Amino acid sequence: MRELFEDIPPENPVEAARRGSRSAPRRRFYETATSASTKDGYSVLLDGKPLHTPAHRLLVTPTAALAEAIATEWNAQADVIEPATMPLTRLANAIIDGVAEASSPVAEEIAKYLASDLLFYRALSPRGLVERQAQHWDPILAWIRDELGLRFEVGQGIIHVAQPREALAAARALIPKDPWRLGALHSVTTLTGSALLALALLRGALSADAAWRAAHVDEDWNMEQWGRDAMAMQRRAYRFAEFEAAAAVMRAAAI
Repeated sequence: MRELFEDIPPENPVEAARRGSRSAPRRRFYETATSASTKDGYSVLLDGKPLHTPAHRLLVTPTAALAEAIATEWNAQADVIEPATMPLTRLANAIIDGVAEASSPVAEEIAKYLASDLLFYRALSPRGLVERQAQHWDPILAWIRDELGLRFEVGQGIIHVAQPREALAAARALIPKDPWRLGALHSVTTLTGSALLALALLRGALSADAAWRAAHVDEDWNMEQWGRDAMAMQRRAYRFAEFEAAAAVMRAAAI
């Protein structure tokens, strides 16, 4: 089954997981997917045989719930296996094959988002958008200030806003080191454009729905004004599935 996901390059493993659907689909070759406890965690079995990643590592998860969810993805496949419908499997592959072996570059990419986070840059107009950004983003910055003791600067427009070094360093220290939470945090960060949203989700300060809405304030506003584009909505649905998979990993890894 390596060929289903083999286009995962090492330089950005979590982003590569989202591109796993580029491989040619393969006909279903198994009857049933299940999960089982192992000495290292919980594995996924196809007809009783352990599932492996594209790099031939065992696909072992930290919790039973996560292994069961991945098995559910495999059981949901019809005659042809469609990797695009298996976001948890692709993210697990990326974490096991890439993040676990290259955690520092992944953490550094998240840290880059902190310096120019989505929440720092506010619209000048129209008034409705300005108010909506404040409604969704101000409470997150308030939580970061009150609960984590981090103060960031907010600006208007696209002019760069320099952030306090102390706040950036302290926020950088909050990035987890274990590969499962790190990989999920990276995925949410790149999907939302906000490391702060991702950290708030990881630490339980936001629900997944609230984080997704906060990340799409501008996009939702524009759709309300100009209408919805069918292809854009398809891309958004695909990205939302990736986001939900990362949120599920966050919840599972926190147990």
